[in-house]
Amino acid sequence: MQQEVVLAMLAKEPSHGYELRARLRQALGPAGEDLNAGQVYVTLARLEKAGLVESGQSAGLPDRPDRKVYALTAGGQQRVAGWLAEVSWPRPDLAEFHLKLIAAATARLADPLTIVDAQRRELLRRLREAQRAAMAEPDDSRAALLLEGIVLRLQADLRWLEACERHWAVDKDRS
Repeated sequence: MQQEVVLAMLAKEPSHGYELRARLRQALGPAGEDLNAGQVYVTLARLEKAGLVESGQSAGLPDRPDRKVYALTAGGQQRVAGWLAEVSWPRPDLAEFHLKLIAAATARLADPLTIVDAQRRELLRRLREAQRAAMAEPDDSRAALLLEGIVLRLQADLRWLEACERHWAVDKDRS
């Protein structure tokens, strides 16, 4: 889990881990369903060790024990402010799939068109899931906007696979 996201969520108000995880899941909608509680606690521990958050005990209810509550330190506030001011976009990288496709073709271990077809089926499955989740969200929700971004990226990946298929089909015809 990206540390800056946890810091930003703590900037609103101090929280215990369970509360923080619930707020993250609510903000992310269906995309946050796979959010592992352990990831949140591991991230909080790392942030505390780095001096970006500090913890204290909250007074528990009679039937509940005290809980560890995390709050931003001045360093944590600076880190969030710097992260929000940063202008960046994911750099186009060679993903594992791209490398697998080239390696399989170069070493003649597998037919690149078979690999492309398998990848297409998986992307189409993910696209259907994302579209269903997006349709279930209210149009003005933040989760709907996040899901729209996921759908658009999957559609772009599918178009790229079409280009790969054209390339390898031409290459196959030459052989």
